[in-house]
Amino acid sequence: MTAKKQTKEIIRYYGLGRRKASVARVYIQPGNVEFKINEKDAKKYLNSDILIQDALSPFVVTNTANTFNIIANVNGGGLTGQAGAIRLGIARALLEASNNEYRNKLKDAGFLTRDARVKERKKYGLRKARRARQFSKR
Repeated sequence: MTAKKQTKEIIRYYGLGRRKASVARVYIQPGNVEFKINEKDAKKYLNSDILIQDALSPFVVTNTANTFNIIANVNGGGLTGQAGAIRLGIARALLEASNNEYRNKLKDAGFLTRDARVKERKKYGLRKARRARQFSKR
């Protein structure tokens, strides 16, 4: 007689978020409110309570704060762009977790829209994308 292993299947929900040059792959699972970014504690990684509040705002809108563990893998861009990418990833993962129950709340708050603004490329003959050299008549 062989013993069967009882495996507890971990339920994870996935969301991909992008903002500026940042890409965030976010996994949420029911748990005791752990927030890790690139295997570090979120407070140590983001350095700012405002950025953490921004990233966690989909939970506030849907009244699901303190119910999920969050694991985010982020690369590219700066901290503000990364926080925005995490926010979009969390919102998409919440949609997957709730079977579109929170869709209207998240959509009204603007969390399901990808912010398409990115830095404009530098053009030749200019100092930056649009900044020309200073003009002088003499």
